[in-house]
Amino acid sequence: MTAVQQAPAGPPGAPSGAPAGPAVPSAGAAPAERRSTGRLRRDPGAEPAGIARALPRTVAGRVRTLAAAVAVLLVALLVVAWVAVADARDGVKVIGKAGPQVVATGDMYFQLSDMDAQLANALLAGAAPGGGRDQALARYDQDRKAAGVALLKAAKLADETTEDDTARDLLDGLGRYERLASQALLLDQQTGRASGPPPKQVLDLYRQATEMMKLDLLPKAYNLTLDNGTLVRHTYEDKRSDVRSGALWVVVTGIVLLAALLWLQVYLARRFRRVLNPALAVATLGALVLVAACAAMLTGQADDLRRAKEQGFDPILSLSRARAISNSANADETRFLLDPAHADSYEQVYLAKSQTVLYLKAGNLDEYNAAVQKGLAFEPGRAPFLGFLGTEANRTGELDRPVDTGEALGKVLKDYQRVQQNDHRIRQLADAQQHAQAVSARGAAAADFGRYDTDMQALIGIHQAAFKKAIKDGKHGTGGWYAVLPAAGVVIVVLALVGLRPRLAEYRWQR
Repeated sequence: MTAVQQAPAGPPGAPSGAPAGPAVPSAGAAPAERRSTGRLRRDPGAEPAGIARALPRTVAGRVRTLAAAVAVLLVALLVVAWVAVADARDGVKVIGKAGPQVVATGDMYFQLSDMDAQLANALLAGAAPGGGRDQALARYDQDRKAAGVALLKAAKLADETTEDDTARDLLDGLGRYERLASQALLLDQQTGRASGPPPKQVLDLYRQATEMMKLDLLPKAYNLTLDNGTLVRHTYEDKRSDVRSGALWVVVTGIVLLAALLWLQVYLARRFRRVLNPALAVATLGALVLVAACAAMLTGQADDLRRAKEQGFDPILSLSRARAISNSANADETRFLLDPAHADSYEQVYLAKSQTVLYLKAGNLDEYNAAVQKGLAFEPGRAPFLGFLGTEANRTGELDRPVDTGEALGKVLKDYQRVQQNDHRIRQLADAQQHAQAVSARGAAAADFGRYDTDMQALIGIHQAAFKKAIKDGKHGTGGWYAVLPAAGVVIVVLALVGLRPRLAEYRWQR
């Protein structure tokens, strides 16, 4: 007889053959869910896919992940700020050291041109007692020594073969010029001339010397200054760009860091039913202060570099160039009287140099002097004249924090008017064949030109003071930041840990 397996009985009162209800576990049996993990099981079909599957699924894991993200962003902020501070310090250091050296080499142009001017003065004065020959020769020796010192500085700054070759050629050419100048002075002394134009043999030697100065030495000196100035310009452009980029990256990284800290604060408030985590709030505030202070410091560093370059280095070089050209033009005035055979040439050269210093449209010196005497008044940034002095007059309208040069520049312009007026008078006397009176007027005009040169140096000194202040501000601006950055990072990390540890401990206790 075959046994028949019967279906389990349904609940009482259920019809026959009805499906049985769910099995009721015995009292001693534990649910499968509790026996496994102590948590409710998730439906396998509801599991996240892709990147979300790798994210932590527990509260503690999420808190730790957010804390790690905050730490990474904080380190990134400190590294970016550190590099930007290093760029700012390097820029200030190079410009602060190389800038004055480049300016010193720029003065070499003035010293060389003044050597030639004093040689012309000595020959024009002759051997007459009290004519000024001894004073001219004494200044000639001073210029020669100063030019030699400046040439050595230029050679030290030379970082390319072409610059080094230019310095060597300049040194060799200076020796040849001095030999010609000595021969002219010796031959003039042997003639026993007390006054009047020098003999033809003396003029021939002087022409060779002055042509060498104008066509060989002065162009090389100017090129050497420009080459050395490239170091300052490249440093300024590169480092200022790096500092500004660093400030931008500090702000961007800081915003992301603050967003992560705020996200962590909100997550803790929602998960643990806390309105605010005090330690984490202080850490967030500290990060905000660090970002703001660092960005402000780097912006200030970029401004200091700009002021050192645009208010100091650039105008110093341009005004030094104007001073040297003015002195060379003043020497052409002497050459005009010293060498009547080439007077027309020296007159045209004087006009060209004068218009380089201060440009006004004119076809000859008479028109130029008339235009200068009409007045050189101007509004800041809107000067009616060009040239080096025009650039200086318009500079005040280009900068956010201009240097006050109005009074000093006004004195220079008034002096320049007197210099041009004196030149006009000297040429009138020479054209009237009154050579002795012209030479005498030339000697009297030296005092006015000396005043012009002194006021020009005072104007240059204002920009030198601005340069020094910008460099000083730049050095002080980054002082202590190599200690501030790591200390601030440690404080923010400690505050974050103080805020997170109690919450993690609370979570473990609740679980």
